[in-house]
Amino acid sequence: MPNRLMLIPGALLAAFSASCGGGADADRSAGQAGDPGSASPGPSLPSSIVADRGGFIPEGIEYDELNGRILTGSLTEGSIMEIHPDGRVSAVVTDPELVSSVGIEADEPRRRLLVANADRRVFEGASGGQAKLGIYDLASGNRIAMVDLAASIADGAAGLSHFANDVAVGDDGTAYVTDTMAGIIYRVDAEYQASVLYRSDAPEPPGLNGIVVHPDGYLLVAAGSTLWKVPIGDPQSAAPVVLPEEIPGQDGMVWTADGRLAIVSNSTQRLVALTSSDGWATADLAGVGTFEPQGTTVAVVGEELYVVHPHFADADPPSVSRVTLR
Repeated sequence: MPNRLMLIPGALLAAFSASCGGGADADRSAGQAGDPGSASPGPSLPSSIVADRGGFIPEGIEYDELNGRILTGSLTEGSIMEIHPDGRVSAVVTDPELVSSVGIEADEPRRRLLVANADRRVFEGASGGQAKLGIYDLASGNRIAMVDLAASIADGAAGLSHFANDVAVGDDGTAYVTDTMAGIIYRVDAEYQASVLYRSDAPEPPGLNGIVVHPDGYLLVAAGSTLWKVPIGDPQSAAPVVLPEEIPGQDGMVWTADGRLAIVSNSTQRLVALTSSDGWATADLAGVGTFEPQGTTVAVVGEELYVVHPHFADADPPSVSRVTLR
């Protein structure tokens, strides 16, 4: 992601993620398990929407099916924004404790909005960062809980930097959050108690980024050019998925309406779709879409896919655009 490196020297290649696109809801992931997708066609949106102002740098995007709206995070302002079809931008969640809202996930069955709450200044050396999960009422935007994820590290937390990147929700309501800087996946239960599910023992953090939940009991997690399968019941047996080709700069990802896994490659400006016939030990190529300028993550809108373009390195207003897999 050259643009991000220009903006934040020394940043990790997979520094930020989204997630709203990054998370997978139970309905979409069920399609991947063999149950045909049942998504409605969705609203008629323009093929491209340009925000009427810049500066808020939306890294994550999500489509709120209950309220029929596109939501984004904000690395600079923290608030959760709605980008209207005509480009207007309005705040949906304002919370002084939100520093940099990164990945976001609409959990429609429980009427919640989950937000990976980080601090982008960690990449400038101005902060040790943070890893928190904000939970909000999907309709009102009122806070339900703010969970300090880093506080759940039992030992060895001193000196660690943190960046809560993406969030996904399982069909039981459990949330999973990636921490890019610490190399950790946190688990947050229905009572909003956090624990460490997985912690990398690599000398350098692998740059955990986008995350989705599979209904068969494992996570798929993006990290640079590697896609990891992490069994929830045995996370230390995590293993890389054998990919059909190199997919560099893996960022946000979602389950599509027809059950494919769509991954944003932020360094090649491609949306890559994969399927698997062996429980994600290996993957097969199932479609590619291109976009410009640089995008970070993707949202499912009915049967369509929309990528967000944050504009990290210039003053142009952010935008979202429809991407077609071919």
